Amino acid sequence: MTERMIENRVKKLQALEAQQKELEAADAIRAKLKADMEEKGLDELKTQNFILRWKEIISNRLDSKALKAALPDVYGQFCKASTSRRFTIA
Repeated sequence: MTERMIENRVKKLQALEAQQKELEAADAIRAKLKADMEEKGLDELKTQNFILRWKEIISNRLDSKALKAALPDVYGQFCKASTSRRFTIA
């Protein structure tokens, strides 16, 4: 690796580290907003320009392991294979 390449990579690394610090600061602000809403007992807060929502979401999902253990025949009847593709670069 040439000295110029090293210089460029170090500069890029520094820029990425600065962006990471900004993201951490954004996460801290988000956490403060959530804590304030929770303290006030609000799940929605309206301001002049924004609507903030911090709502609890409940989703019911099938516990396939428990179903398979309790009723293996039923599990086998309703089990469906699905296919997907994943793109990666290593």
